Order: sequence, then C-alpha cells, then structure tokens
Amino acid sequence: MKVRELGISGAYEFTPQVFGDDRGAFSSPFQEQAFGEALGRPLFPVAQASSSRSRRGVVRGVHFTALPGSMAKYVYCASGRALDFVVDVRVGSPTFGRAEAVELSATEFTALYLPIGVGHLFVALEDDTVMVYLLSAGYVAEKERAVHPLDPQLGLAIPDGLDLVLSERDRNAPTLAAAAADGLLPDYAACRAAELAMENTDA
Repeated sequence: MKVRELGISGAYEFTPQVFGDDRGAFSSPFQEQAFGEALGRPLFPVAQASSSRSRRGVVRGVHFTALPGSMAKYVYCASGRALDFVVDVRVGSPTFGRAEAVELSATEFTALYLPIGVGHLFVALEDDTVMVYLLSAGYVAEKERAVHPLDPQLGLAIPDGLDLVLSERDRNAPTLAAAAADGLLPDYAACRAAELAMENTDA
C-alpha cells in the first residue's frame, strides 16, 4: 500500500494494490499495518460505518463536527468516482483554510484519513457514486457543522461542466470567515488533544 501525507496537518492518503482478473477486481482500502506505520497507532475504534450514494454533480460538504465529540473519518469510494476535498477548518492550525483534492474511485480504491476537526467535501463525478465512511463517533445532529462549498476564500477547484446539486443545508451554510466570526469552527489545539486522547484509548 502506498501512503502519502497530505498538505493538511494530520491527514493521509492510502492507495492499496488492486488485483484484477477476468472476474473483476479485489482490493483492501484499509490495512491496519499500513495505517499503523504511517500514524504510529491503530485506527480508532469504529463507532459507526456509513455510506452514501450520489448521482453525478452531487456535492456533499464541507462538513465537520463540533467538539467535544468530534469524529475522525476514514473514507473511500466503493463505486463510481468522486473528487474529494480535505479542508482544514481548525482555527490555529498551521494549514488553516487550506484544501487538498484527491480523486477517489472504485478503480483505484484510494482512501483518506481525516483527523478530528478537519472538514470534508466531495463532488460525485459519475452516477451511482458510493462513498464509505468509517467513523470514530456516532452521528449526533446537534454536533454537525458545515461551511459553504462555494466559498471563494476556500477556492475549491470543483470541476466545470457539472450540474451541481447541493442540499438546503449546504446552500445555506456560512462562509469560512462567517463561521469563524460566529465561533463555529473547531480549535486546532483542542482537536489535537482529542486526537491524542483517542490514541491513548487505542493503546
């Protein structure tokens, strides 16, 4: 498995080997040994596994969860193809406001690890794009937060030529600056402390 640390503090990309033959293909998007070697600890205890299916042009994000109780995520594409964005919304982070795009697909089975407090968005590039999420905490509606995906400050390079489909929640989400002014963004130091606490629990 190839591992690459992203330009967002604490985020990683994992690309497994894909074994193909005349039946199709087999791959392992998550491998404990590779994850442990990269981060120096096992994956978090999985509290929830979720999936979404989206048609071409659907945008989901930028989503994150509030502290305490924020979640880390391990994400991959099980069907179709998506352009995934890792967005640092943690106030005080050395990479605050930075975003990095990674294409995820059911051909390559690349996966992403997003640490606590980091924002996540993807845009489906094909119909029937299925994303799978392993989460360190369960869904709590009151903890869910969002930043507008088309915020010019973020400048996310969403491909042209797509008929974008956004939820009402995402259409009405604040900009990064507005969310910061309203105290909605997570604090980097608190996120790191929560990440360390999770690591110690794992140990």
